[in-house]
Amino acid sequence: MRKFKVMIVYNTTFHIDSAVFEEGLVYLKKDYIPAAIAGGILKQPRLRQVLHNLTDDDTGGSFAVQFHVKDMNVLNEWRTQVGEELQGALIRRFGNQITGFTTLLEEIDWEK
Repeated sequence: MRKFKVMIVYNTTFHIDSAVFEEGLVYLKKDYIPAAIAGGILKQPRLRQVLHNLTDDDTGGSFAVQFHVKDMNVLNEWRTQVGEELQGALIRRFGNQITGFTTLLEEIDWEK
């Protein structure tokens, strides 16, 4: 039996092509994140830049968008009610100029 509080971190890492870099970053800040948290299911939004060495072939930038969510059931509810529409809106607006992948993390209170 677990003796620590568990929280799910819903992390999506987006790569924004250099052709739409500024517009894409503004979209994440002003549209995507506010829409994602509007219903109160996702909490504590974070936007983090991914640091890495760019090669001559790699243009644009990558950002991780993170939210806390109570559990997998609540996350699945959000994905079907909100997440799919947000993903569709992103694709309609930017096509393949913004791509992403999602990682689910389990936050563990390391002090207990």
